[in-house]
Amino acid sequence: MRKLTIGKSEEVDALGYGTWLIGGNSSPDYSKDDYYVRVLKTAFELGYRLIDTAEYYGGGHTEELVGRALKDFDRKEFFIISKVWPTHLHYDDTIKAAENSLKRLDIKFIDLYLIHWPNPAIPINETISALEKLVDEGKIRYIGVSNFSVQQLQEAMEATRKYDIVANEVKYSVFDRRVEDELLPFARKNNVRIIAYTPLERGKIYRTKVLEEMAKKYGKTLNQIALNYLISMEAIPIPKAEKREHMIENIGALGWKIEEEDLETIRRGL
Repeated sequence: MRKLTIGKSEEVDALGYGTWLIGGNSSPDYSKDDYYVRVLKTAFELGYRLIDTAEYYGGGHTEELVGRALKDFDRKEFFIISKVWPTHLHYDDTIKAAENSLKRLDIKFIDLYLIHWPNPAIPINETISALEKLVDEGKIRYIGVSNFSVQQLQEAMEATRKYDIVANEVKYSVFDRRVEDELLPFARKNNVRIIAYTPLERGKIYRTKVLEEMAKKYGKTLNQIALNYLISMEAIPIPKAEKREHMIENIGALGWKIEEEDLETIRRGL
């Protein structure tokens, strides 16, 4: 897979795999465990190595399923992202949340640990201090945020003492490009990688004349155009796919590039 850099020199895949709703919504659903483990293993077999999850997903059960699926693979090949929920941002709670995620994932460290949503009621300095402690202890490798505005990201960056904020995971798609106004330029300037969730609008990439013409021009699907656009903007999309054919289709967004004039056409609006 094509690589993008996180932090100063860590190369990661330019396309990841999202796990929201695998194993439940905000609470566990154990009824399809074997099915979801097979889904995850299929994704891993196809080459997905950047995996995004969170303690909130399935009330923690999603992490357990990811851990089960990882058993048959080489952990060193993977870049695992997880997130701490905003009610767990006090110092001790953040430490405990990370440790619980490690247990559920059954791994020794999380590659990138994100603050899932900002919580104005808890000082960002307190949470960042806990995250840096987790890096010191080898329990996480990198720290980042999710759903942070420019101002919130700047405050998080200013709160760091030892380690950089390396990523901000936000909603971003060809139909929702609000991050391009201020957040994306600010993130690029400060070496913060944008990770794009809901990059295919939950499977509802609408057929527009512009996208259909581009799909025909490049011999690609609408979803591949939509994902390649984000990668061309140096964001890392993390689509979820349960069917093997959809996983393969998403991988087809790699290995080519939309021309600059077509990128500008999308930026002007669909």
